Amino acid sequence: MPLGCQQLQPEQLDCGAAHLQHPLSILQPLKATPVFRAPGLSSVAVASVSNYTVVFLGTVSGRLLKINLNESMQVVSRRVVTVAYGEPVHHVMQFDPADPGYLYLMTSHQMVRVKVAACAVHSTCGDCVGAADAYCGWCALETRCTLQQDCANSSQQHFWTSASEGPGRCPTMTVLPAEIDVRQEYPGMILQISGSLPSLSGMEMACDYGNNIRTVARVPGPAFGHQIAYCNLLPKDQFPPFPPHQDHVTVEMSVRVNRQNIVRANFTIYDCSRIGQVYPHTACTSCLSAQWPCFWCTQQHACVSNQSRCEASPNPTNPQDCPQILPSPLAPMPTGGSQTIPVHLVNAALFQNAALECNFGQEEIFEALWVNESAVLCNQVMLHTTQKSQVFPLSLQLKGQPARFLDSPDPMTVEVYNCAMGSPDCSQCLGREDLGHLCVWSDGCRLRGPLQPLPGTCPAPEIRAIEPLSGPLDGGTLLTIRGRNLGRRLSDVAHGVWIGGVACEPLADRYTVSEEIVCATGPAPGAFSDVVTVNVSKEGRSRERFSYVLPLVHSLEPAMGPKAGGTRITIHGSDLHVGSELQVLLNNTEPCTELMRTDTSITCTVPGGTLPAPVPVCVRFEQQGCVRGNLTFWYMRNPVIIAISPRRSPVSGGRTITVAGERFHMVQNVSMAVHHIGRQPTLCKVLNSTLITCPSPGALSNASAPVDFFINGRAYADEVAVAEELLDSEEAQRGSRFRLDYLPDPQFSTAKREKWIKHHPGEPLTLVIHKEQDSLGLESHEYRVKIGQVACDIQIVSERVIHCSVNESLGTAEGQLPITIQVGNFNQTIATLQLGGSETAIIVSIVICSVLLLLSVVALFVFCTKSRRAERYWQKTLLQMEEMESQIREEIRKGFAELQTDMTDLTKELNRSQGIPFLEYKHFVTRTFFPKCSSLYEERYILPSQTLNSQGSSQVQETHPLLGEWKIPESCRPNMEEGISLFSSLLNNKHFLIVFVHALEQQKDFAVRDRCSLASLLTIALHGKLEYYTSIMKELLVDLIDASAAKNPKLMLRRTESVVEKMLTNWMSICMYSCLRETVGEPFFLLLCAIKQQINKGSIDAITGKARYTLNEEWLLRENIEAKPRNLNVSFQGCGMDSLSVRAMDTDTLTQVKEKILEAFCKNVPYSQWPRAEDVDLEWFASSTQSYILRDLDDTSVVEDGRKKLNTLAHYKIPEGASLAMSLTDKKDNTLGRVKDLDTEKYFHLVLPTDELAEPKKSHRQSHRKKVLPEIYLTRLLSTKGTLQKFLDDLFKAILSIREDKPPLAVKYFFDFLEEQAEKRGISDPDTLHIWKTNSLPLRFWVNILKNPQFVFDIDKTDHIDACLSVIAQAFIDACSISDLQLGKDSPTNKLLYAKEIPEYRKIVQRYYKQIHDMTPLSEQEMNAHLAEESRKYQNEFNTNVAMAEIYKYAKRYRPQIMAALEANPTARRTQLQHKFEQVVALMEDNIYECYSEA
Repeated sequence: MPLGCQQLQPEQLDCGAAHLQHPLSILQPLKATPVFRAPGLSSVAVASVSNYTVVFLGTVSGRLLKINLNESMQVVSRRVVTVAYGEPVHHVMQFDPADPGYLYLMTSHQMVRVKVAACAVHSTCGDCVGAADAYCGWCALETRCTLQQDCANSSQQHFWTSASEGPGRCPTMTVLPAEIDVRQEYPGMILQISGSLPSLSGMEMACDYGNNIRTVARVPGPAFGHQIAYCNLLPKDQFPPFPPHQDHVTVEMSVRVNRQNIVRANFTIYDCSRIGQVYPHTACTSCLSAQWPCFWCTQQHACVSNQSRCEASPNPTNPQDCPQILPSPLAPMPTGGSQTIPVHLVNAALFQNAALECNFGQEEIFEALWVNESAVLCNQVMLHTTQKSQVFPLSLQLKGQPARFLDSPDPMTVEVYNCAMGSPDCSQCLGREDLGHLCVWSDGCRLRGPLQPLPGTCPAPEIRAIEPLSGPLDGGTLLTIRGRNLGRRLSDVAHGVWIGGVACEPLADRYTVSEEIVCATGPAPGAFSDVVTVNVSKEGRSRERFSYVLPLVHSLEPAMGPKAGGTRITIHGSDLHVGSELQVLLNNTEPCTELMRTDTSITCTVPGGTLPAPVPVCVRFEQQGCVRGNLTFWYMRNPVIIAISPRRSPVSGGRTITVAGERFHMVQNVSMAVHHIGRQPTLCKVLNSTLITCPSPGALSNASAPVDFFINGRAYADEVAVAEELLDSEEAQRGSRFRLDYLPDPQFSTAKREKWIKHHPGEPLTLVIHKEQDSLGLESHEYRVKIGQVACDIQIVSERVIHCSVNESLGTAEGQLPITIQVGNFNQTIATLQLGGSETAIIVSIVICSVLLLLSVVALFVFCTKSRRAERYWQKTLLQMEEMESQIREEIRKGFAELQTDMTDLTKELNRSQGIPFLEYKHFVTRTFFPKCSSLYEERYILPSQTLNSQGSSQVQETHPLLGEWKIPESCRPNMEEGISLFSSLLNNKHFLIVFVHALEQQKDFAVRDRCSLASLLTIALHGKLEYYTSIMKELLVDLIDASAAKNPKLMLRRTESVVEKMLTNWMSICMYSCLRETVGEPFFLLLCAIKQQINKGSIDAITGKARYTLNEEWLLRENIEAKPRNLNVSFQGCGMDSLSVRAMDTDTLTQVKEKILEAFCKNVPYSQWPRAEDVDLEWFASSTQSYILRDLDDTSVVEDGRKKLNTLAHYKIPEGASLAMSLTDKKDNTLGRVKDLDTEKYFHLVLPTDELAEPKKSHRQSHRKKVLPEIYLTRLLSTKGTLQKFLDDLFKAILSIREDKPPLAVKYFFDFLEEQAEKRGISDPDTLHIWKTNSLPLRFWVNILKNPQFVFDIDKTDHIDACLSVIAQAFIDACSISDLQLGKDSPTNKLLYAKEIPEYRKIVQRYYKQIHDMTPLSEQEMNAHLAEESRKYQNEFNTNVAMAEIYKYAKRYRPQIMAALEANPTARRTQLQHKFEQVVALMEDNIYECYSEA
């Protein structure tokens, strides 16, 4: 059986020449036709199984091909098994003599035992037998696909079904009866079982209904092929419930043999009585149309399965005989109008004179009057709607029996319309006549009275905008015209849209009455520009002009690429931005995707081609003909990868892999990925047409894995294997014959494994590094050794040792330098180099220290002998300090464990509940842009008074003028809208806007607050055009950089004193919002929760706000207040929960307890919807008969030193597990006001004032407390810091990390802009660039967010949390700074607290800046596309007219200065910008201030 042909050499034709005197000859050559062809076959093994012949073929590429041939020697199935990539299979292959289910084969480096079939992948009999694998068959009683020898009793007939028998022999079952009436008794069920199954007689059988419900089954006698079984039906009380809105339920039943379900089938349980419930409006019709044998009882109005249950009255037998409504068309009714509606009936004689009601849904019920047996009248129907039009369903029901309706097979409806809704202009109002709505326009759309004349004409069309503004000469551009009064119907404008003398044909399916026309432009004889006119008895003209232009293409680059596609080409030309639709086609059929275009270029991604050949490139506008240009793109043969080396990598990745091949000159980008165990793919670098270098990706484990390459975004495939169809679909997609072996990271140590190496500055330094044995085969250039930041030159590399030396002197400033060795991405610090001075200096230091120590001991001894009292006090203080040290140690350990548990629970709750309470984007913007910049917004920023709803939450809607309507009187609206529109076009003129900003900034009375307000208003006004806004910001920044470079460039962007600096802040806020929400939001919110939770774990003075646990020294409670936790069982009807166990401290005031209870109940609700503590009462049930209202102050309050002490849980002696109830109160307790604002001369909570002059007489207890040094409690700052450290680290890492899937494009773009500006001005100082970057992003954006979480979340930021966030923000500022921290014992604790972590944070900042620098630069087109997407994402969020009006106020205030600046600017004079500005002023000054005062 030949499998392929191979050309034999002449010497191979001498058959037997080596053993005989004469070669054998063949009279008749043997000939045969190959049954299978494939290149690269190297070995063959054949087995005969059942009626199949199975052929195993080894290939030179390391694959094993399995072919199944039927009796006719036709290929029925095949499968590929990969043995070893790139290693040919040896020609000798042998089946295992002991187990023929395995095949032995060899490759160049290994011997493999391969299983002949993978049957377990098939889960059903159909898949198993249908796979046509000779080895696999269905083991019926085990319900699995196996080899024959793996199936019990497979030698007996019907136990194992082979592939040759076909899927038709798979076991099947039919259940009789297949439909069961729920109200009928059945003795049992008959099961007809067919297919290949052994005789089930005598076996342990059951019918399995699921959910552990089984009944007895039996087979009466032995049989094969077709067997009959009997089964008991499951009891009625175990019938599955009927699904809602369904009259039946389908039950799956399986036959269970020897504890295995071997075959299954479905049957149906139905209930006729449910049909009336499921279909109440067609009960009779649905009953008689059901697929079950159901009968309708007219008198009982019920569907039954037994006709004998019906009364003797005539009952219908066909659906057509049912009493039912005959629908008839009705004219629309006006809202609130009274009308009598006739309803025609059929087969309703039995119901005549019965009391009926007309039901219109939503409890709209009216009386029905009988006219005759086939008609009733719905009397004086009056329906209302607040919509433009609303359809009400009409049905008839028996009076007093709302569930019984006359059938309505075809629903009858009544349309009710409201002229006052949905018709803001005349054309929309009068156009409703086509819908049957009798409306008339009279200062609004109103209902036409019976005596009113027919409506007249509407005002002339008003065109507000057209787009696009240009199109090709051939026409076909879809021109969108928006405005008002653009016709009542399509016929009004069908022939009335013109561009000059060229008609524009409106599209019927795109026409919106009065508001929008979409028309297809006609062809123009030549290029011209004219306004668009719409003629609807009167003519309307557009302000903008539409231009016919001739787009041209000149060239494309690159002109060639691989036929696999993915090449990014750029087509150059002119006027390429015109029209509404653009296509780039290759070979006139295949579209070029991912189109981006400008006026002069089109960029797109080329699709794949079929053959290496040149193809024409067609640029087509509006689906017209191709633009002339004779562009040709050459499809070339795909790049080929021949080999990769080395083939081993450390598991951390980063090793340079050299890829050799051909035709790499066409590769624009290439990446490398590893299957299964690989981490992120890595970007490669093309060196030349034959070499590529790739850093190996990191891996999850030590293993060997296949490698993929992606060239120009397309997965690289082995063309030869795919062309010959050797691979199955999965293998073909992967298409890689290369593998990487991942080995453990290399391990290093010093020669003597010491961790500290002493070195004297000035002496030569040579390091001997010991290397553990590995199999990576690293070259010497792959090692990097550093001492601090100084490279150690590697001189000798052997199997176990590395020698390196340092030739330059090491600085002594740091004193200790880490010794780090790097291989790829793997870094290991093996020791620390300690830089020491001379031995003499050390000896002198020891002597001096010894003398000082001796003097200290003598002084202490003298002091102790003089004063025993002082000694006792000192020992007591020492004991207190030791106790405090032990306590702090314990607090840190326990606190961290408790907080970790609490935060884990919090994280789970976030996943279960509504999640993090992010503010909507529009509220984030208004809070960030307008914190305190403008008095206008300060006045309007006040939230409305909170009104409690029934659940106890307060609904608060933040109002801001930029989020609402533009409130101006209608009489002023036309002029002001036109003026604002013209002013908007001026602001969209780059020359005007830059002159405008500079002119305002030159005015001395234009304060910083005005500059901030103007910048934010400009950001809102230009939010829809962020790319234009960015270009303006960049030009203004260039001017700012020029001014700063002349003075001190390091001070640039340090503060917000100019318009452009605030614009930059706003730009960063917009661009970083998605990062803030998706990456930083969660760790930031968890940090806030952790701070609040840690503060609440200890005592908090309700009046001073000072707490036991804090990060800020000024807010530290410097007293040892013992507080014990109390778990309270609280009931409260609010926030979706009834009762909870709440943890409080016995030192908490009652207001603090209320706040903790509210937080526990409302944790999944935004803070703005919480009730406030003063809105609720707290009641304690001391016994079944006694209860107390708990308040901060009452008659039981204690007085100490003339001051009232606020009541606490300890004051009321509330025990552990006490039952409390919280409820909303109608009367607020305003006697106290805010607790923290109480007069400290009259009230106190935990600590009395310590002013000795004011209070000369102190109690003994208080004077004893004052003797303790308050500074001893500063260690609590460390306790709080240690507990919060993980959450702070997570936050800083989230801020200073780059996500591969969403890189910070805006940051990269802006940092590149800063570097470009520095290079242009010759600024090479890296510190200056670092300061610029820090001032523009971390200090300008992130510090603002860290200090103001209420800008991002709907939460309560208390004064104490604000103080803690100030410490964290200061640490972040220090981390971004490059100046050395000069810290000493007198430095503020806010800086000392994180001094140890600042160097590590600085490294993270430096790494972040470097990662940004190393990112691929963004082109202007890519950035503009990104900005356009950001604009689109949040379009229509703000009312830009309000922003424009506020900007105009500044223009009006400084009108003379702006006019002078425009006159002085040559470009502004040439484009007559001053005249356009005067037009704006003329329009806006028409009673503008009167309008504003009225508004």
